[in-house]
Amino acid sequence: MIHATAQIHPQAELGENVQVGPFAVIGEHVRIGSGTKIGAHAVIDDYTEIGRDNHIYQFASVGAEPQDLKFGGEVSWLRIGDRNRVREFATLHRGTADGGGETRIGDDCLFMAYSHVAHDCQVGNHVILANAATLAGHVLVEDFAIFGGLSAVHQFTRVGAHAMISGGSMITQDIVPYAIAQGDRAKIVGLNLIGLKRRGFSDQALATLKAAYKLVFRSDLRLEAAISRIEEELEDGPELSVLVDFLKRGERGIAR
Repeated sequence: MIHATAQIHPQAELGENVQVGPFAVIGEHVRIGSGTKIGAHAVIDDYTEIGRDNHIYQFASVGAEPQDLKFGGEVSWLRIGDRNRVREFATLHRGTADGGGETRIGDDCLFMAYSHVAHDCQVGNHVILANAATLAGHVLVEDFAIFGGLSAVHQFTRVGAHAMISGGSMITQDIVPYAIAQGDRAKIVGLNLIGLKRRGFSDQALATLKAAYKLVFRSDLRLEAAISRIEEELEDGPELSVLVDFLKRGERGIAR
């Protein structure tokens, strides 16, 4: 299960049935859950915690020090959940003291080749980064968000649940849940209706989200006024609550 050429620090903790390929390197203060596979030449650096049944493919770099000039070698972590796939040459970095000391990734995510998650990002569950998609530091990504190839997200930006970012897009402001964003300094171009239907959203929920979308993105209302109209006129539900809460918590501004 562990190739003879792999370099594993004596203090690293490996669970049951962990597989480690040729020339992989696993550092100190690393914990790897049972059933996880580490591919050939992959590097798992210090202060990295990986859950169960993940697959780290060949040449991936997981847990390296952050690319932040303020980083002074302090202890910080990368924590990864279960059943994630990290493809070739993807890079996932540890946190910094300024960002809470932790980069966190949830469960069931896919990081395609050359994708990058920078320091202090908080990534939810079922998130997909296509080839060479990039998250700068301190980015928050909610569940089921999808990033097309070569897209990039500015630091401290939020991307809401079930949002879809088109390939090549540059995200500089928050992307609301359920939306499709595209372009350089990306704008919202519609709801991710196909994705929402595939995930079982009801017709009533979709109708409510469409009405809310029109108030926020297709009217001349200021954002505060649009939120008030949504709360006054539309029937509340879990999907709408997610959207309204996201709109109220914005600090960088909402991409519109």
